[in-house]
Amino acid sequence: MAGNPIDPLQALSAALAVPADSKEQADLLATLRESLEAHPAPIPILCTTLVKTVSGAGDSLLKRWVLDLLHFAIARSTLSQDVRTSLASQSVETLANLLHDPNVRTVKVAIQCLTSVYPLLFRSLCTNRTHRQQWDILSQSKSRILEFVASPTVNNGVKLSAVKFMQRVILLQTRGVSDPRLQNRNDPSIANVPADHPFISAAALEAEGMKLLENVITILYTSQNIDILTAVVNSWSNLVKQRPTLVQLVVSSLASWTPAALAALSASAVKSVEKSIRVLLIHISRGPHGSAFGAHINEALSQQAARMERASAEEKACMAAVAATAAEAVKKRPLPTGPAADQPTDAKRLKVEVDNAVANSATFLASFDFTTLPIALVTDLIVANLQAFTEPALLGLVQAYRQGREGAPGTVPHPPDGVADEALSISDMPPVKDEPVDPLKMDIDEEEMEYEPDRLNEALSGGAEVVDEEVVTELPEVALSLDLTDFKLPSPRDLTEVDRATLMRGVVNRICDGEEELQEASHALPAGALSDDMWMLLIIRMATRAAEPPADIPQNGDKSNGEEEQFADLSSRQDKLREVLCNYIMIDFPSRLRLATAWMNEEWYNDRIRVGNGSKRRPNYDTWLNQIVSSYQTILESKAEGKPDSKDKAFAKFLLDLPSIPADVLDLLRDLSVDPEKMHVGFTSLREFVLERPSLRAEALRVLLDLTTHPEPVTRRAAINTVRRWVPGIEPMDSMIRDFALQILRRLQKRSPKGSKATIGDGSEEDENMEDGQLPSEELIQTPYLSEEIDLPAEKSLVLQHVELLFALSVKVPEFLDEIFSAYGQMDVSVQEAIQDLITALIKSLGSSNGKLLTLMRTCPPGSESLALRVLTIFTEHGRPSTQLVALVKGLISERDLDARFLIPIIAEMDKADIMRYLPRIVSILNGQQEPKNLVRSVFSSVVTTPPQTFGSVTSNLPRVRQSELLTPAELMVLLHESEKEIGLKSAIEAIGICFSMTDVFRFEILAVVMQRIVDEPALPVLFLRTVIQAVTTYKSLVAYVSTTLLSRLITKKIWQNPHLWEGFIRCAKVIAPASFGALLQLPKEQLRELVDKQPSLKSGLREYVTKKAGNKARVAGFLDLFGEDDHTPLSTPSTPIDPLLNAV
Repeated sequence: MAGNPIDPLQALSAALAVPADSKEQADLLATLRESLEAHPAPIPILCTTLVKTVSGAGDSLLKRWVLDLLHFAIARSTLSQDVRTSLASQSVETLANLLHDPNVRTVKVAIQCLTSVYPLLFRSLCTNRTHRQQWDILSQSKSRILEFVASPTVNNGVKLSAVKFMQRVILLQTRGVSDPRLQNRNDPSIANVPADHPFISAAALEAEGMKLLENVITILYTSQNIDILTAVVNSWSNLVKQRPTLVQLVVSSLASWTPAALAALSASAVKSVEKSIRVLLIHISRGPHGSAFGAHINEALSQQAARMERASAEEKACMAAVAATAAEAVKKRPLPTGPAADQPTDAKRLKVEVDNAVANSATFLASFDFTTLPIALVTDLIVANLQAFTEPALLGLVQAYRQGREGAPGTVPHPPDGVADEALSISDMPPVKDEPVDPLKMDIDEEEMEYEPDRLNEALSGGAEVVDEEVVTELPEVALSLDLTDFKLPSPRDLTEVDRATLMRGVVNRICDGEEELQEASHALPAGALSDDMWMLLIIRMATRAAEPPADIPQNGDKSNGEEEQFADLSSRQDKLREVLCNYIMIDFPSRLRLATAWMNEEWYNDRIRVGNGSKRRPNYDTWLNQIVSSYQTILESKAEGKPDSKDKAFAKFLLDLPSIPADVLDLLRDLSVDPEKMHVGFTSLREFVLERPSLRAEALRVLLDLTTHPEPVTRRAAINTVRRWVPGIEPMDSMIRDFALQILRRLQKRSPKGSKATIGDGSEEDENMEDGQLPSEELIQTPYLSEEIDLPAEKSLVLQHVELLFALSVKVPEFLDEIFSAYGQMDVSVQEAIQDLITALIKSLGSSNGKLLTLMRTCPPGSESLALRVLTIFTEHGRPSTQLVALVKGLISERDLDARFLIPIIAEMDKADIMRYLPRIVSILNGQQEPKNLVRSVFSSVVTTPPQTFGSVTSNLPRVRQSELLTPAELMVLLHESEKEIGLKSAIEAIGICFSMTDVFRFEILAVVMQRIVDEPALPVLFLRTVIQAVTTYKSLVAYVSTTLLSRLITKKIWQNPHLWEGFIRCAKVIAPASFGALLQLPKEQLRELVDKQPSLKSGLREYVTKKAGNKARVAGFLDLFGEDDHTPLSTPSTPIDPLLNAV
């Protein structure tokens, strides 16, 4: 049913169509319920529709079914919490009405439903502030149920359900964990209620919860209902676990409890409550919150133990007194006195008197109304009477009662002799002589006579009457003795080949068909007796030993044609019998596993015997083992989807118990392990071989290790998970796995070409092209799944086949990291790149605080620096590096000449002095490629503070930028210019270009500050004028500053004395012309002439500028002469002298 869901609507319609409350309707509803439990998705639709019909309806089968289904859906189904909450919201009003139903069972189920509905709706209403009506209904239902607890007339089952509801209310209306990070979503409490909730008051609920807890404690001390008390005590286990603040109150209440209110109850009832309280106290003491109350709990347990011992002693004394009273009441009447006392007793008269006494007692007991006695007294009387008999006597009474029940109805069986009255005896029986008895003449009880075919045949045929056994015993001894001295069995008749085969198959089939009967009978055997071993041994011996060749046929010599045919015929018959046995086993292999194991052990043993006797017959063990294995493989392939049960370990156990494992079986297990649908069988068998079969350990482990290099990830990871459980410490598997993993790693190292060897000084040979750390190719390990040579560039999947086992072992044994780093330097670049990518998961699992990793980063072998850099990058990808890691890298950089990329992950965590010290090394990695450019850009973003939007404004009322350990944009740009030689001109140019691309940081006012700082330096950087040109090209607003201030400052610093800077000056003047003309006229004539010679395009503009600004005609004439044209216009005194004009400019 679970696998084939039925249509719920169709099934419900069928149930409604049959007569109500009929057995047919009950069966249909039960079938539908079973389907819905396995597939609960349609339950909300059904319950939502049907629950509205049960309110106000009379008791019926359908109503009970709907309520039970609703209770299952809300409380025990696998539906999501949201679905159950929605169902609770839609059914709460109906459940509230059912609390007033006259049927007790309906009220009880409604309370049980509301016990689960209350926390679901409480959690929902804490966040939903609009459903005030639901909360009112829920509160009214709670009040109604709590009334059941206090009412003395309520049904016991309803009251018990109400107490459980009250305990759930207490758990919900007490305060749980206040920290929202530690709150359990499945444990709502008043801690979930918002302070401003419109209709749920956390304070009022908490006060009510504490009041209810006091009521529960009162019930514990005053109630005489054992069921209620047990329910209260058992429910406090969850209260202690989920509300640690109430542990002290619970412990104090339990420690102070005494059974004073239970004085009227039986001792067994009091003991039941005592045990419940004792178990709860011990549970609390062993829990996480009970350590603080250990002394108090131990003291309470000691007092309780003493109290229970006293109660037990009192109970025993009371039972002894009751037994004595009962014995006194049933004493025999007093013996007669006077002359009759001296008369010999008449046995018959004594028997009649005893019978009369028994009859009178029976008459009295038959008329006595035992229902008037208290239940406790009846129980004590029964126990006392049972203890009055010895164990043999009690067993005799039970046996006599059973025999009487099996006899004619209405007859009361008499107790066996020696039990009811051991003094009674049958005096008229003849004395029994103490002499040997002939076993053939002994009477056999009816129970001991298991098989009497003659009697049975005569009884069934209605023939002659059965002769009485007494007559048989009276026959003379001579008639019973048989003279068998000359008796000979008749010769068996010859059977044809078909008859022989039919007979053997019939024998085997009967034995197999009788297996279940023998197994049932085996349950009645005593412990240690053989059960089904006998029938298994019988059928196995029939298949393996029943037919041996005649002694006159040689088994290991030459045979005649007839003997050969006879021998082949015998072998063929045995193989047919074995085939029948094999087919029988494979029909149900898991349950017939012991038979298969015993058969194979018998075949192996017989083969060894034949080999010892010099027989050359083919071995049967290998043949039929292969037959079983191939049949099992066929069964696996024929299963649904070809997937065996993951819990089925029958095949693995079968192989494990075999005396010998052929090589082809290991090959089969390898093939099964490769198949994703059957790998469980293969890996389980191989694992058991490694653990339990030392002789096969090396071969089986090697198969598993080979599979750790399989190209399929599923197979490879299953093999890795299998072998890594033995590392570390489980020898010899540990050493074998370590050696294999390291040898597989060494395959990734560079190998010298085969055959290129040279003799070195000591006479040994060495590969000519072999570098340090390389191995000769013939010394490397090989597996079926790895190619002999690794094609370069290596694919990442191929590299993963080599290293995944070692990476998995490194999690448990970090020392393997040394081997990885050592071998890394001898690998090809493509292999190194793959390892850098594949090692990410391993490094993350170890964490940045792993001591072995930190040590390796500090002392990484030569050639493994890029791997150490990758480890550092992984540590800092999604978080800030630790102080320890920053100090380690700084020390490593200072000690070794490492790649500047080591600084990138930690540069942002350094102080300003270190940033300015190491930043040029980072910038020097720029080489025109996009990847280094992105790295440097990210570094600039991490070490530079973004200036405020008001930077450079006139106002001084705003607070200054906070001094930090980061660089300002101006400091970074100045640093790039000052370190241009250390960085390299090309890298510095690229870095400055990156700064210009960060327009949100390097705005025009920042660049103005940069240019001002640099121009004030004694020695100007070579790239300064290039930066100026780039600045004025990017921001036109800087042209005025450059033309009026910067160029003039450069002229005063005699910029022409530095050829590179002079060239930049000329280009800058051209870029910002004509704004630069005023500054250019400040140049000496020689430099001005050089400028216009190099940039002839400036002549016309300068000439026009001088003409318009004509002042001193002599100077104007001199400038015009420099600009290549003589002006013959008469000179006149300018309105404004040229020098002041130039100074102003």
